[in-house]
Amino acid sequence: MKWGLHFDVAHKKEKIAELEYKMGEPAFWDDSEKAQKVSTELNVLKDGVDRYQGMLDKYEDMHLLWEMGTEDKDESVCGDVEKEINEIRKQIEKLELEILLSGRYDANNAILTLHAGAGGTEAQDWTQMLLRMYGRWAEKNKFSVETVDLLPGDEAGVKSVTLVIKGHNAYGYLKSEKGVHRLVRISPFDANARRHTSFSACDVMPEIDDNVDLDINMADVRVDTYRASGAGGQHINKTDSAVRMTHIPTGVVAQCQNQRSQLQNREQCLKLLRARLFELETQKKEAELAKLEGEQQKIEWGSQIRSYVFHPYNLVKDHRTNVETSDTQGVMDGNINLFIESYLRAKANKQL
Repeated sequence: MKWGLHFDVAHKKEKIAELEYKMGEPAFWDDSEKAQKVSTELNVLKDGVDRYQGMLDKYEDMHLLWEMGTEDKDESVCGDVEKEINEIRKQIEKLELEILLSGRYDANNAILTLHAGAGGTEAQDWTQMLLRMYGRWAEKNKFSVETVDLLPGDEAGVKSVTLVIKGHNAYGYLKSEKGVHRLVRISPFDANARRHTSFSACDVMPEIDDNVDLDINMADVRVDTYRASGAGGQHINKTDSAVRMTHIPTGVVAQCQNQRSQLQNREQCLKLLRARLFELETQKKEAELAKLEGEQQKIEWGSQIRSYVFHPYNLVKDHRTNVETSDTQGVMDGNINLFIESYLRAKANKQL
């Protein structure tokens, strides 16, 4: 049994002991936000180790049952052993995914932004459909969702929206969704019932905490306040509570309008700005590395990663992994783990 080597149980147990010691310090709960992150990390580590140990115990029980059945020449145990093997296989697959999510920022919250492409109302409606899809996915996988900025469409749908999806490994999973999503359907906005193609771009970044070395000189940041638009209660339309920050040297912009006060919007906006500047630095490093290696850098923002076809047939296909399904309604209801997991495994195999 060498699973423990791959799952790195010994390291996880050391980390558990380290976090438990930290939680026992007198001043631990003085910073409630930081304490909550440590507590969540500890619970996740314990859960993983417990599930690994449970799988190991199940394997030992199955092995013993098989040996007893072989000694007694009792073929009736074959069915039970096969059932246990299938159950262990499922648990191994789940643990394998956790091993794949070992990037430096995979465990972080995710900042997901959707932008409608060209096409007016049709593209904006498609963006709202994707917004619902990711919301349902988060709900099914026990992540929480906070909308920090939303620009509604002129007639229907959404022009752009930014979400913070909170939970362990949120970024690790959702990083696979970055790129352009294409829809083919009969447009409900076309009186002649013609087929339309719409595009929406998805950007995903990790939420960066203060421990990351990323200095922002606020003298380089222009802060504008304005009256928020859309739903949100009377306060949202009567005060300049919305905040937009522009990092002048790079032109990077972040904005937030969905918090109840200007102070809360300012804090959230700064988090978004940090994440976007961090993403910009990461892209520069990756582009420079690709240049040194003599490879052409793929611009993911402009790449079409997935097609959703509702007419003349039902098909959702990921163009990076060729994984596809005809269950279009299930996908739009948030069942996208098939694509996420296939992408993570394909990326891991490519790196081997």
